[in-house]
Amino acid sequence: MLPDRISSTFQTASQGLAVQRERLAVASRNIANAQTTAPVGSSNVYRPQSVVTKGPNQQNFVQVLGETMGSFQKTDVRHLDPYRGPLGSMDSQKKVGLGPQFAIEEKESFRFEFDPEHPDADENGMVRYPDIDLVREMAEMVSANRLYEANLSSIEAEKEIIKRSMEI
Repeated sequence: MLPDRISSTFQTASQGLAVQRERLAVASRNIANAQTTAPVGSSNVYRPQSVVTKGPNQQNFVQVLGETMGSFQKTDVRHLDPYRGPLGSMDSQKKVGLGPQFAIEEKESFRFEFDPEHPDADENGMVRYPDIDLVREMAEMVSANRLYEANLSSIEAEKEIIKRSMEI
């Protein structure tokens, strides 16, 4: 088993991989449902989705720093106590990564097209479709793919660092 300070790189990169994987999945669902309709008054209509990300908060950083420093020997009383840092005590049992967190949001965004012959048209002949920009969704997929590859590269670089350190 790898020490926590080594495996934290893998944990952070894996959180990044999960975010990019979800961005790809959301963009794929949006593209697949761009022409989906539902009968008037139905709640079973597809709503465009997006992935909202946020970075770790300061408490997560202090906790990871404390866990990393926990195995160091404290030789001076002025040294930082990793479990009683500037933000108070921490629960060392809970593992927290520094990678991004994400949530999926649905938007009530629709576009209307005039098609009185469509089975899902309202009394005015308007059909409700999810407001999905296919070009934007494709760009989102390309971006997510590149960031996924970047996270994989960081994992490969960390593996190479570990491998070379074993050769010393």
